[in-house]
Formats: sequence, C-alpha cells, structure tokens
Amino acid sequence: MVMGSLQKVVSKQETSLDPVTFEVLKNGFVNLVDQMAEQMLRTCYSFVIYNRDFSCALCDAEGNTVMQGTHDISVHVGTLHLTAKAVLEDFKGDIHPGDVFLVNDPYRGGTHFCDTRVVLPVFYGGKLIAFMQTNGHWADVGGSNPGSFDVKSRDHFGEGIRIPPVRIYSRGEYLSDVVNLLISNMRVPKERLGDLRSQVEAAKVGQRQLLELIDKYGIDTVLTAFKEVQDYVERLTRKKIESLPEGTWETVDYIDMDPELGDGLIPIRVKMEIKDNEIHYDLSGSHPYISCFLNAGYGAALSGLYAGTKTFFPEVPLNSGFYRVVKATLPENSVVNAPEPVAVTGFCSGAFEKIMNACFEIWSEIMPERAIACSFNLEYLLIGGYDRRDASNNYFMWYDWMAGGHGGRIDRDGANATSPVFGVGLSVQPCEGQERLSPVITTKHEIITDSGGPGKYRGGCGVEKGGVLTEVFGGVMSYCCDRSRSITWGIKGGLPSIPQGAVLHPGTDKEQFLGTIFSNIPMKKGDSFTRPSAGGGGLGDPLERDVETVLEDVIDGYVSIERARKDYGVVIREIDRDVDLYEIDYEATEKEREYIRKHRKDWLRVSPYEVEKMYKNGEIDQLDVIRRYGVIMDYTTNQVLVKSTEQYREAMMKRTLAYWD
Repeated sequence: MVMGSLQKVVSKQETSLDPVTFEVLKNGFVNLVDQMAEQMLRTCYSFVIYNRDFSCALCDAEGNTVMQGTHDISVHVGTLHLTAKAVLEDFKGDIHPGDVFLVNDPYRGGTHFCDTRVVLPVFYGGKLIAFMQTNGHWADVGGSNPGSFDVKSRDHFGEGIRIPPVRIYSRGEYLSDVVNLLISNMRVPKERLGDLRSQVEAAKVGQRQLLELIDKYGIDTVLTAFKEVQDYVERLTRKKIESLPEGTWETVDYIDMDPELGDGLIPIRVKMEIKDNEIHYDLSGSHPYISCFLNAGYGAALSGLYAGTKTFFPEVPLNSGFYRVVKATLPENSVVNAPEPVAVTGFCSGAFEKIMNACFEIWSEIMPERAIACSFNLEYLLIGGYDRRDASNNYFMWYDWMAGGHGGRIDRDGANATSPVFGVGLSVQPCEGQERLSPVITTKHEIITDSGGPGKYRGGCGVEKGGVLTEVFGGVMSYCCDRSRSITWGIKGGLPSIPQGAVLHPGTDKEQFLGTIFSNIPMKKGDSFTRPSAGGGGLGDPLERDVETVLEDVIDGYVSIERARKDYGVVIREIDRDVDLYEIDYEATEKEREYIRKHRKDWLRVSPYEVEKMYKNGEIDQLDVIRRYGVIMDYTTNQVLVKSTEQYREAMMKRTLAYWD
C-alpha cells in the first residue's frame, strides 16, 4: 500500500528521469550512505561510535541533504546540511579536490562539541558536485570534565575544544600539524585520531560509490537525480499535509530547572500551524537560555522539530526536500536558540527531547491513529580516570547511556527498554565490552517494575543499571539527564512514569541521591552507583485497562500487586509466585475502581505541603506523590517544590484529568 502511494506521487509529476532509473538511483544513494556507516562501524576506535552514535549523509554541491541512511541518529540528521553549508560559507572559492574539512561547532548548525563531522567535497571533471559527511560522537573533546560534559559550565570554554570549519587535508595532503593541535587538547588522543581516520575513510567510501554511479549512469543523470529525489520528498510531504486539517495547535514541555533560579520548571513552548500544505513551528515564549548546559543551539532545536515531525511520517524518506516543508521560528537568546558562547553540550537531555515530545503530543491530536505519549529522557553517565588493572595506567572513559520506556500508543503499550527518541538507532552498550575496556563492573541491568506510566495503554518500562569501580585512580563521575521534576507524562488520561536521577553508594549507610545533573564527583575503587531510566507515559484512562491485561503485567513483573490496585484499581491476590499463579478479585476490583473514580480529581487538589507531610510520615510513597497528587519534590532534600508542582499540575490537568470526564 505504501509503495503504491509513493509510486503514484512520482508518476503524477513531470520528471526528467524514467521511474526505474529514479528508483534505482534513489535507493543507490541510501545504499551509498549505509556503506559509509558500515565502514565507520568496522573501523572506529571509540566504543561509543561502535554502538552507533554516529550518522552519515550525502549532500549536493549547495550543501543540501540528498539522502540519509537507514540507521542514522535523529538528532544528527537534521543538522548535517547546515554543517556542509558552513564549510561552503567559510571556504567559498577555496575548496579543491583532495580537501577534507573537520567541524564540531554547535553555533554553526551542529549539535554539541562531541559530535565531530568530517566533510569531504567530491569533484567530477574539475567541478564540485557533492559532499560526503560522516558524524561521530567522540568520547572526549577536552574541557574541564572527562567526556566533555560539565554541568557547571556557563559557556563553551569549559565544554571542550570548539572546531569551526577547518581544513585537515589540503589537495590530498594530510595536515598533521592541524590535527595534532586539535587532538592534543583531548583526552585519549590516540582514540580520537583513530576515529578521525575512520570517518575520513568512510567518507572516501561514499565518494567511490558515487563515482561508480556516475560511471554507470552519467554525470548529468546523477545530478538530475540529486535534485529530483529532493523534489520527490517535498511533493510527497506536501501531499501528506494536504490530507490533514489546517489549523493551529500548541503545547508546552519543561526542563527541570535553571540551577541558578532553583524551584520552577523551564518552559519550552511549541506552537504549530498547518497552512497551504506547509508546517510552521513557532517556539516564541520559550524560556531565556539557562545557567547550565541543557540549552540547545539553533541547529539542534531545528533538528528536534524535524525529528518530532518525521516520526509521524515514517514512509517519507528524509532529505532537504522535507526541510522545505517544515519551517520554524526559534526565538534568539532562548533555551531553544542559545547564542555563542552559552553552554549547549547537554542539549540532548535538555531542550531537544522536550521539543520532540511536544511535537509528539501535537501530532497525536492531528493524527490520533499514530498517537504516542511522552517517552523517557536520554541520559549520559560518564566516568573517567586512570585504569590501574595493568601496568599501562591508561586513561579510560566509561561513557554510558541507557534504554528506557517509550510512551503508550493509541492501540498498544509503549516499547520496553528501547533506545531514546534522540536516536533509536543507538545500541544498548554490552556490559561485557564495557568491562573489558574500563575498570567498571556492571552489578545490575534490569527492567524496573512500575516504571511504565499507567494508562489504558501502559507506557513501556524503564531500566535500572548499577555498577562498581575496581582498579581506578583519579576517577570522577558526571551525569547529564533531566526529568526528575518534569516527570515523563501521559496523555489522554494517562499517568506519569517515575523520576530519573543517579544514586551513589546504593543500599548502604552512605546512600546519596545526586539528582540528574552533576559533574566531577570524585570516585575511587569500591564506589558504587545506580540510576534508573524512566518508563514512558501512559495513554488513556488506567481504569479502562483490561483487568486481565493488568494481571499479565503483574505476572511479567512490569506492574506490582500494590500499583495494580493503586494505579489501575485491579485487586490481585498472589497464590504461588514461583509458578506465576495469581487471581483477580473482581468484586473488590469493581469497588476499588469506583473509589478511585470518586476521589482522583480531589487528590490533584490536595495542598502540596500536606502531601509532603504524608510522604515524610510514610503514609504514601513516591509514586503516590507523583501519580495521585501530581506533586513535585526535590528528592535530595525531600522538600516540596511549590512552583514546579503548580506548573506540573496545570499540565497534568490538561493531559490527564480533562480526559477522565
């Protein structure tokens, strides 16, 4: 059905290429990008890149994206054309065969400093015809913290070395002095050099593949295909938009806080208008940039809008033709368009995924058949130091991200333990590989019971991952995360998930909740840690969930007996856990659901201070605080956050309570 509709769009338009040649070259461009990716995967030095935190692209001579591959990361793909254009802007008239450029500048359309791009111009007959681009997340690019994530940075000078477009090969000659200057300011420079070489060679693979297509089909045909695949995506996207109602929709999502301001969620306001077969986003009214690194630059925020929109059009290929249809207004000096030198390295956990989830909510109203609730927030835990397991005493970087739960869908539960919407192509890093490379042992990695937001369709479950340091010297730990306060939310009557945040020395007298953003915590041999990823938000009223399905959730360990009663109103008795034997008390369930229906709106109006008191007295637990009362607390102090609660409750009233009628 999809293929038929795609072919119809092509056949209705006048094109210079016959349909067969068009399809062959269109898919040939995808294969070309995938071949670059395969080269990077097989030759990279960094374990981070090996686990697919990288993307590639084919761009035309003007820097426009001609095609992405099949496994690229959503946050990268909406910015790679901007990087190519930055190279053209800085080196106009001074680009030659054999040149290669390097750039990681988030203020020139990039994302953050770790995402380092190699841009290789391709010539044919002495004329510039294309750019090959490979983007890899380097595990460290310098700065004050191992991993180049410093929460305390107010500007980019503490976040790592900033690389505007710079030439690293000139007419085929490798400029070792330039490269050495850059990597000498990074930790583990040999690994950085290895990743650089991998990316250069991957770009050359793309160049060879393109020249082979030109040899087979001719330069004019291939250049025509460059244009026509972009035109095709534009036509197809406009055709999809044409079938949707015109109008304006808006919502708001939040970053947890500005550390300098304290209590108060940081709003990211997203308004979208469909008019004349175009989509226009306006993020005016979003908060000014904040005093930590969770801000987004222009390119990263724009990419969030592209990715959030593209999620609802999975059948549409992605290139600059798509970008012609999706326009955006991003207010200057804001958390969604931070100027240099404002810190932006943590954008991925901050503004970016809030933009994506806000888009999800808007599009869930327009296209309810594809509705999805909020998904868990991307997080990075970084540990650096000297590896004392042998005499080499090498510096190591343990750079970890987790899977988590996606939001409930319109007709099914959210996916459990899945890569973040930031980049669903990311792999979950194998513990065995991490333990071989670093003196950090994984002590647990398991799905968290009750982490999925309750709903008629439950949010996917999150994961807890813990570890302990072994032979390490001079170790430090940093964390980039969010949603300990702006907790992953449900829609259409669904309930929230759980708060995120890291814990030091779990299960001991020294246990300490560190929250979601911190840097340079000293770590030594024997120190342990753990942290959860949230589940997804629920979709639909939890009291409408089939009772037998709730029972299956209990048997599978996704929901506890206690939360089955409190969240779903389903009373379940355990008979024999060893053989998964439970039974539903249908009469008690009916009474429990009626009790919840009668009181749940009032629970959301109870004084936050009264809720704090009940929590401290042990009368209610953390999930009661969040799901029943909509109260936000600082779990480092167990104090209620009044302003954050007011904001969170207001959103919960619209997304959840309004649908209970």
